Amino acid sequence: MNDTVGSSGQWSDSDGGRSYLRALPVLSGTAAGFEIDAAPSDPIALFVAWLRQAVDAGVPEPHAMTISTVDAQGMPRARVLILKAVDEAGWHFAVSSVSQKGRDLAAHPAAALTFYWPAVVRQVRVVGAVVSDGAVASAEDFRARPLGSRAMALAMRQSQPLHDVAELNAEIDKAYRRLSDEPDLVPDEWMSYAVCPNEVEFWEGSPDRRHRRLAYYRAGGGWERIQLWP
Repeated sequence: MNDTVGSSGQWSDSDGGRSYLRALPVLSGTAAGFEIDAAPSDPIALFVAWLRQAVDAGVPEPHAMTISTVDAQGMPRARVLILKAVDEAGWHFAVSSVSQKGRDLAAHPAAALTFYWPAVVRQVRVVGAVVSDGAVASAEDFRARPLGSRAMALAMRQSQPLHDVAELNAEIDKAYRRLSDEPDLVPDEWMSYAVCPNEVEFWEGSPDRRHRRLAYYRAGGGWERIQLWP
């Protein structure tokens, strides 16, 4: 590979691009200001406030989150999904139970969620057990999805090797026909889940690295709040 010039200097293969990457800007957003002493007693209220502030700041897709799971062999996996709701039951998302995500959750029903909003220099982490929202909520979620998303889900082949794009197109066409004939169709494999948190951490970055961190830990029927070192 030849060295290539980027916006922050020159990429060097000799150091694996270390100098190039180190020169890229970080913590370049504008923090809203995190008054830890004024934080609510419930992490959901603070999360909703931060999410709305991210929306107001123009953060693209602020409801996108990285969900990290562990597979049956104990290997971690992470991918980005969309948050569907957050309430007293937890942070909600939906996947096919036969997808890699679904298989991971069947083996180890726990997950970590990470939200990162660079424009406001904020991050939220959610850790906890994953439980099913039940058949009714799962069906409602599926029917609310865009038609193309439902058609892809009906193919039931996510993460499997794709040897022929024509086969993909044929399966999607078949799924569209099924949905046209059965508009209320919901596959049994479609599952809505909730991450029931036992830990939620809020982080706001600062250029001087005096980051502000507040962790909520489940304590009986309520929450214990602890400010953490940067």
